[in-house]
Amino acid sequence: MGMGSSRGNGPRGLVADINVTPLVDVMLVLLIIFMVTAPMMTQGLDVDLPETTANSLRQKEDPQVVSVDKDGKIMLGKIEYTQPVLREQLAKLFAEKGKEELILLKADKNITYGQVASIMADIKAVGFTKLGMVTKPADEKQ
Repeated sequence: MGMGSSRGNGPRGLVADINVTPLVDVMLVLLIIFMVTAPMMTQGLDVDLPETTANSLRQKEDPQVVSVDKDGKIMLGKIEYTQPVLREQLAKLFAEKGKEELILLKADKNITYGQVASIMADIKAVGFTKLGMVTKPADEKQ
């Protein structure tokens, strides 16, 4: 009988400790959401793309034109080259003309960005600083 009375006298109505399990669950879910979304926030690059204007580049002499057709064939002027040979030709051209020579890159819209970037990198690597992209004005039909 003594045990029963002592239990009744204790702070039975007051619950001193807060149940933190739901709080932990919510915090874990939030943590997972932030872990997943944080890399996505940093991946986007803010790039200002150049707009093509109607003004054409005026040159005293004809610039060298590197063109890439839809099949990926690379031409320098009227001669077809593979990319390694093109790089050698550009190196020779650089030796003759110097870095002030303007190189125009004319790429078909159907070839991959990677190939264009690779050829641009080659032109820059050889030493040319003036590189122009030949684009069609937006209103011109194919």
